[in-house]
Amino acid sequence: MRSLASIVLAFESVVLALVTPVMISIADIRPAVAIPTCLGLFVLALLAAGLLRFQAGYVLGSLVQVGAVGLGFVVPVMFVLGAAFAAFWVAAIVLGRRIESAKKAHETLSSAAPTTSRES
Repeated sequence: MRSLASIVLAFESVVLALVTPVMISIADIRPAVAIPTCLGLFVLALLAAGLLRFQAGYVLGSLVQVGAVGLGFVVPVMFVLGAAFAAFWVAAIVLGRRIESAKKAHETLSSAAPTTSRES
């Protein structure tokens, strides 16, 4: 689960960094507002990716998703991109849990299977 979630956050951090010049040039947002907002989310996404060993990483990652969708009020295309990354985030968590439970079930079956030794 952690690897999928970190991939989502890494790609999202790139998008968040690239939204900064879009906010400044197209949306006419002052650089004093755009830079801390977008780059703050960028840093938060990278921090969340690094903290995915702990529950706090998933909480921060979810906050990044809310922030990315919220940027849509300033740059409308971020509604689409933010929603897409939020969907990827949820899918990474759901599929990651399924993969982990399948691995555990496989390990349990492998350890419970009788071993046969051939002594002739």
